[in-house]
Amino acid sequence: MEIERGAGKIAKCLKLMLNNKPGHLAKVTAAIAQLNASIGDIHLVRFGRTHNTREIVVYVDSDQQFEDVVDVIASLEGIVVEDVIDLVHQLHEGGKIATKSKVRIETITDVRQIYTPGVAAICTDIEKNPELAYKYTSIPNSVAIVTNGSAILGLGNIGAVAGMPVMEGKAVLFDYLVGVSGVPILIENSDPKIIIETVRNIAPTFGAIKLEDIKAPECFEIEDVLDNELDIPVLHDDQHGTAVVVLAALLNATRFSGLMLSKSVVGVIGLGAAGMGISKLLLSYGVKKVIGTDLNEDACERLVAAGGEAETLDDVMKKAHVVIATTGCSGLISPAMVRKGSVILALTNPKPEIEPEVAMGAGASFAADGKSVNNALAFPGLFCGALNVRATRINNKMKIAAAQCIARYAEENELVPSLLHPDVHREVTAVVERAALESGVVKHWD
Repeated sequence: MEIERGAGKIAKCLKLMLNNKPGHLAKVTAAIAQLNASIGDIHLVRFGRTHNTREIVVYVDSDQQFEDVVDVIASLEGIVVEDVIDLVHQLHEGGKIATKSKVRIETITDVRQIYTPGVAAICTDIEKNPELAYKYTSIPNSVAIVTNGSAILGLGNIGAVAGMPVMEGKAVLFDYLVGVSGVPILIENSDPKIIIETVRNIAPTFGAIKLEDIKAPECFEIEDVLDNELDIPVLHDDQHGTAVVVLAALLNATRFSGLMLSKSVVGVIGLGAAGMGISKLLLSYGVKKVIGTDLNEDACERLVAAGGEAETLDDVMKKAHVVIATTGCSGLISPAMVRKGSVILALTNPKPEIEPEVAMGAGASFAADGKSVNNALAFPGLFCGALNVRATRINNKMKIAAAQCIARYAEENELVPSLLHPDVHREVTAVVERAALESGVVKHWD
């Protein structure tokens, strides 16, 4: 059953008993439409002599709107509201992931081979030659998804355990899209040194480390230290996964607008994890001038150290041909601030810094919000490609190759392809493998 339609919509399911007479279902759908709600799947649960039971998915903008829908339907003659099902909560019951065996156990001989005493021979082999762990264990296809819950999905510092459903979701995408095992690791601590030490100690279990939803500026130190110390890829997805998809979107947006990205002045508003990741990747791609602004002076200094320039908000809007906003502050950009002919990506969800249609009406040549810029387009292929060739890191060449690949798979007039495009993740994996080999970050490649 479908559970999502568009960013920001709430999906609920109504279980209704309807009189088996013509027009009753039509009355329900008309009532839903009159309250500006949308209808998803309609499923016939039971069909009796006098009544039938149906489950109807309804999409609303708020809980109050849904309550209004329920009240109106309940007042209709010949219709009984049997139950209200929250599809999102239902889907998450019991968690979304589990550890499953890849081998079958049918006899005691199977047990003796999988476990003791047979496994001792494999352990001894690995003791003599640690490289065999990459042949005989799950290590090379496993990624630790590490969070302390300090910057969860725009919800802020809600703690690691509250962030677990997000980490499980990432693990589901890893498995479904590229067949990689993602393992959530929750660290209830805000001290970068504790997080670094914890990851350092668990690193032998995994082929790569994915840092997730750790707030700035701590995320920069954590990633830098671990990336330098470990001989497996370490990537903070909020910085680099987002940056890859934004670069892909910009490659298409500037093409639609007749701009050349590398020769454009790019302005970044908000220099947290995403803003800094985007700025660094754009500079590496070859953008000649990146200007940025943030309320935090230290953030501006980090941009300057990376090769960008710090400006005021007004100056960014006046000077930049391309504006990327990652502030978390909806409505920050007014129509009067929009430079004629500029490209604007206002990425704050669910409500952007400026609505795309408002930006276009104010003179932007192209504008979009963050609904389609989903970093899940990037991280599965980035990690899978790196794991496949045993890369020691995920470098900018690999990220740029991924972005260019994602951009190529966008349908006509789209910034980026669908997350569930049948080919994009396989192709991203392939170009990342090639970029890793070409850039010399592959270890023990035969």
